[in-house]
Amino acid sequence: MSNRVLALLSALVATIFFGINHTLAKGLMPDYIQPYGLVFLRVLGAGVLFWIVSLFIKNETIELRHWPRLLASAVCGMFLNMQLSFKGLSLSTPINSSVLVTITPILVFVLSAVLIREKITILKASGVILGLLGGLSLILFGVQEQVGAPNIPLGNVLLFINSIAFGLFLIISKPLTVRYHPITLMRWLFLTAIIVNLPIGWTEFRAIEWSEMPFSIGWRVAFVILCTTFATYLLNMYALKYLSASTIGSFTYLQPVIAIAFAIYSGADQLTFIKIISTILVIVGVFMVSKNPAIKRART
Repeated sequence: MSNRVLALLSALVATIFFGINHTLAKGLMPDYIQPYGLVFLRVLGAGVLFWIVSLFIKNETIELRHWPRLLASAVCGMFLNMQLSFKGLSLSTPINSSVLVTITPILVFVLSAVLIREKITILKASGVILGLLGGLSLILFGVQEQVGAPNIPLGNVLLFINSIAFGLFLIISKPLTVRYHPITLMRWLFLTAIIVNLPIGWTEFRAIEWSEMPFSIGWRVAFVILCTTFATYLLNMYALKYLSASTIGSFTYLQPVIAIAFAIYSGADQLTFIKIISTILVIVGVFMVSKNPAIKRART
């Protein structure tokens, strides 16, 4: 099996984990764990796992000139992305979260056009407009009272900004994935993430009452750490080694399909007309933007 096929499979598995996570993580907050505390738990648990695994691979040293990029990657991908994602999810709904995250490929294209002067075609520009209309329609009109979603408008805005942060993470970290082993990158990225998330998440992390946490909640926490964090970031780093950032980003349009099916099956959310229209607009927009990769493969 070629490296490209393995990379595509890695991105697919990561997307499945992300899709399921919208519902499972929502079920944890805020009754058992507050969002910032859950983020710190994520980076702490995954960070420990990556450092343990790194003991079994060849040691690599990050060159001094690459540290600014690595730090920027950690801030965008393991701080802003996670903080905004979980805080937004705690205020909104699993389906809203899964739809808004699919804006990422469009934002990757827009950011790449600004940062690396990627050529803008009529097809891609039309896709950007459609996708943004889908995302904005959900933010502006997809508001309905729902148990466990105390502030849907604010949650949707945070989820939208989260997509920008994740798009920046894909662009900034891409050159590093070509130069270093995925485990090497992950151990340093998550060590940085632990440090930057500590001031915000420590109080909520300490407030977790482990003794009162039922098994049904405990396995969800394990899923968030092992699958949504450790596995997905490792799989995406491996995929980025052989695929462009925009190709990885395009996998996010599968998240609503997975997330909606799982959320409805588990009774955690309900499908509405505006959510259907928003999802269609975003997916069509992503397809148009992703017809040709927006970001060329980085070279060492």
